[in-house]
Amino acid sequence: MENQKDIIENEKDIEENIENDAEEENKGSSLFREILSWIEVLAAAVIIALICNNFIIANSTVPTGSMENTVLHGDRVIGSRLSYTFGEPERGDIAIFKFGWICNRCNKAMGEGSAPATCPNCGNEITHAKTLYYLKRTIGLPGDVVEIKAEGSVSQSELQDLPGLDTSMGADAKLVTAAVYVNGEKLEEDYLKEPMLYTGDMTFEVPEGCYFFLGDNRNSSLDARYWENSYIPKDKVIAKVMFRYFPHPSLLK
Repeated sequence: MENQKDIIENEKDIEENIENDAEEENKGSSLFREILSWIEVLAAAVIIALICNNFIIANSTVPTGSMENTVLHGDRVIGSRLSYTFGEPERGDIAIFKFGWICNRCNKAMGEGSAPATCPNCGNEITHAKTLYYLKRTIGLPGDVVEIKAEGSVSQSELQDLPGLDTSMGADAKLVTAAVYVNGEKLEEDYLKEPMLYTGDMTFEVPEGCYFFLGDNRNSSLDARYWENSYIPKDKVIAKVMFRYFPHPSLLK
C-alpha cells in the first residue's frame, strides 16, 4: 500500500511540475508576444513617420530673420509636399526649396548648387554634404519678367533697426524705396516687414521650369537678387509652407 501511495504522490508531483512548467512557458510566450507587438507598433510608427516626412510633409526650423515678420527666426513650420507633387507653385506661396550644400566636416561652409569635391572653408574633402534648404516667398513663375524699380521714399527714422544703416544724415533724411513689377504690373506686397530700399534697377527673366524667390524682410534677405543663379528649378522646390506650430501656432500665407 505504501508503495502505491508513494507512486500516487510521485504522479501528483510530476503533474504539478508539468503544470508549473506549462504556466511558466505560457508566461514567457505571452511576454514574447507582448514585446513583439510593441516592436511592430514602433516599426509601423517609424515607417509612417518616414513616409510622411519624405512624401507628405516637410518639417523645418527657420534659421534666419529673412522672412520676418511673416515667419520669425526660430519658428518651426510644416509644409505640404503634396502641394507641389500634384500642383505647381503659385505666386505668393511661401516655399521650402533645396538651395545648396553645407560641408559635413566643418558644418559652416555653404554654397549654391552641388557641393564641390573640397570645402573652400576648411580644405577637407566633402564626402556627404548636407542639403541647404531655404524658405522664401514665390515671386516669379516660369516665363515671368520680374523688375525692381525705384518708387517712393521713406524717412530714415522708420528704418532705425536696419543693420548697417548710415544714420549720419539724420532721422528725417529720405531714403529711396523700390517696388517689384511682374510682367509690367506692380506687385502689391502687404506682407513686407518694411518698405524695400532701392539699390538699383534690376530685371530678371525667369526661365521655363524655374521660379524666382524673395524674402519678406527685403532689406535683410539674401535672396534671388544676390544669388549666382537667381532661379530655382521646379524639382528643387519641395513644399508649400502651410502652418507654424511653434512657438505660436498659426496658419501662414
